[in-house]
Amino acid sequence: MPGLKQLAQRPELMAGGHRACAGCLPMTAMRQTLLTAGKDTVCGCATGCVEVVTTIYPYTAWRTPFIHSAFENSAATISGAEAAYRSLRKQGRVDKEINFIAFGGDGGTYDIGLQALSGAMERGHNMLYICYDNQAYMNTGIQRSGGTPKGTATSTTPAGKVVPGKKQFPKPLTEIMIAHNIPYVAQCTPGFPKDLSDKVEKALTIEGPAFINMLAPCTRGWRYPMEESMEVARLAVDTCLWPIFEVEHGKIRVTRKPKEKVPIAKWLENQGRFRHLFKEENRHIIDEIQEEIDRYWELLLKREELSQT
Repeated sequence: MPGLKQLAQRPELMAGGHRACAGCLPMTAMRQTLLTAGKDTVCGCATGCVEVVTTIYPYTAWRTPFIHSAFENSAATISGAEAAYRSLRKQGRVDKEINFIAFGGDGGTYDIGLQALSGAMERGHNMLYICYDNQAYMNTGIQRSGGTPKGTATSTTPAGKVVPGKKQFPKPLTEIMIAHNIPYVAQCTPGFPKDLSDKVEKALTIEGPAFINMLAPCTRGWRYPMEESMEVARLAVDTCLWPIFEVEHGKIRVTRKPKEKVPIAKWLENQGRFRHLFKEENRHIIDEIQEEIDRYWELLLKREELSQT
């Protein structure tokens, strides 16, 4: 697996000058992914922040073949491209190795694109699907998604006296993908770039469908200072809100175990979308979030132990 110095020396495949916000970690995730994947990669992206800021007509920031798909069908589009490639290889018309990566935000993955994603994984296409999870529909006004954390104030779950933000915990998308029994599933974040790169490389090396869920903080929607994006991403891991792990052919490996788990309140307190949770009448929600984090973290560690025996 390449080191960070080696990656930094590779040609940039995500051009500068795109329209992303300063401090946008979804774009950092794209850059890190493409540096790992290399130029022989076909990328597809659902409508969303990444697509909008990188493909403003007549320009593109992608230095790879790129297909813009509708909100719901990034996985279907890339699975079709991968199927065509396999046919061309059988015919002897293509002889080089090509990677196929579909991208989608949490709106286009947890919700609108879940059917296409599930179908592509079930059919067994040799492709990687990456969800850049910024925990809301950021491109269209910061509406809640299936990936939005409990208690979050969004434009469709505003925090008020009656309803203190989103009522539900996020959909367990990574667990849903594990249940598909595909060769490789992982969670990561640009806050730990070597971990992200290693997982992308492994996902592209393993034969068959792979899925990676990348937590990608959004300074605009999460309401924190733009220069703190990396810190926010790393703290999500060290609170165990976003454990980074991989499941390779059914074997679970947690790739970062904090020496001391940071209380979730530390992650919540610097984000404007959670400010209302620190009012006395809402503090019980922080306790509920902490309980769920603790439950899942302990379960994950037990599953890791069992899968390695």
